[in-house]
Amino acid sequence: MADPLGLINAGGNTPINPLQGPGVRPKTPAAQDPNAPSFKQLLMDNLRSVNQLQQDATQAIEDLQSGRRDDVETVLLATQKADLAFRTIQALRNKMMDAYDEVKQIRV
Repeated sequence: MADPLGLINAGGNTPINPLQGPGVRPKTPAAQDPNAPSFKQLLMDNLRSVNQLQQDATQAIEDLQSGRRDDVETVLLATQKADLAFRTIQALRNKMMDAYDEVKQIRV
């Protein structure tokens, strides 16, 4: 059988994926570092840091209200950091739940 598009064994021994185009090697999975933290560990570390940012922001607000602190800019910065971190974790949770719902829909 002829290969008019040159997709079968074009250019030597490299298999070609027609979606990637000629001359592009398929990606091989990267070797995992055995010392790398797991996804669970990364998630828990990030949750702890978000919790710490929220506690720091709450403490800064309480200090401002009680008069122990008078720098409003630092308090605003702390609350904005805590809010952004919380929104980021919430967006991650929503994406994970969407992925879980999608996996649940897969028929075996």
